[in-house]
Amino acid sequence: MAGETDGTRPFSQPFLVTLPGVYTPQSDTRLLLAALERERVGPGTAVLDVGTGSGALAVRAAQLGCEVTAVDVALRAVITARLNAMLHRRRITVRRSDLMSAVRTRSYDLILCNPPYVPAPDIPRHGASRAWNAGSDGRAVVDRLCTTVPSMLRRGGGVLLLVHSGLCDPDATLDRLRRAGLDAAVSSRVRIPFGPVLLSRLRWLREHRLIRTDDTNEELVVIRAERP
Repeated sequence: MAGETDGTRPFSQPFLVTLPGVYTPQSDTRLLLAALERERVGPGTAVLDVGTGSGALAVRAAQLGCEVTAVDVALRAVITARLNAMLHRRRITVRRSDLMSAVRTRSYDLILCNPPYVPAPDIPRHGASRAWNAGSDGRAVVDRLCTTVPSMLRRGGGVLLLVHSGLCDPDATLDRLRRAGLDAAVSSRVRIPFGPVLLSRLRWLREHRLIRTDDTNEELVVIRAERP
């Protein structure tokens, strides 16, 4: 999750609450939500929301009639997602899990993921910043997802919708997913102004040649990958 990477208005949904220390949905959430709306989902669709945070995406999938499981490594996120499910009167199974470790015994029609993807000097073990800091190349979690997700998608049409920054090499993600046997492509993209997190580490990003000196915007992409 990008955390504070963009300066645009927060995601808006009635009665959506976010406990302190839990990622507040923003532009990447809206982009992934729009991708979810384009999928043909409904009653009987098994959905897994990985890194659910506030549960915004899980709630919307449940509103569309899907059977939803949501996971997050942070206890506060799990509590927040359960609270939002109750506020929206939706039945969502929310579990604490390091990515998919607690739910690997079944396959899913649709997996949603807004992972940590912001390049950073380190990977925090605690605190809100672990929702967006993802190592020196921003791929610490994305690469794990590329390895784990393919086997958890339903054969014959299971879909992954994954959002992340152009700073952490979407082409590398596409290549890894394709090598795992998925049909993968960028389904949508948007450019947004740098927000507080990226602005706070501009010097570091420039020194590591992750952005140019004159860059002021970040590209977000949604990758859609389908299992044949």
